[in-house]
Amino acid sequence: MMNVTIYTDGSSRGNPGPGGFGTVLHYVTPKGELVKLELSKGYAETTNNRMELMGVIAGLEALNRPCEVKIISDSQYVVKAFTENWIDSWVKSNWKRKSGPVLNTDLWKRLLKAMEPHKVSFEWIKGHAGHPENELCDSLATAAADAEPSELLIDEGYTAN
Repeated sequence: MMNVTIYTDGSSRGNPGPGGFGTVLHYVTPKGELVKLELSKGYAETTNNRMELMGVIAGLEALNRPCEVKIISDSQYVVKAFTENWIDSWVKSNWKRKSGPVLNTDLWKRLLKAMEPHKVSFEWIKGHAGHPENELCDSLATAAADAEPSELLIDEGYTAN
């Protein structure tokens, strides 16, 4: 299995408001070459948490074979869902919590599907603390959120709620 590190960040101008994600994938080819792939997209109306999730999803969906993946994110919302097993509880309870339905269920389900062929681990890092790849992801996410309105996509899952 190829080892891939995926750095992610999400951004929202207002919450809700225009938003975007930034994702950077790192992996080494069989020839020993380091590959760095940058991904980003902006959405007209969304939330920060949805963009944090989309950053991870985009990185995993970009992989074309099973990999060992380390996700590095500054989103405790995303990381703790896996490191503290919130996701298992949500699935077991049919996406319900004591306080009501789990938010962003459409993206959590999409993320679980994107993870299926891979061995995935999650690591939290402090945002805006000078980590070069986190700073790059933040720049990609905010640039995507700040794109011209005509260039922004529709976050179908958000607008459906």
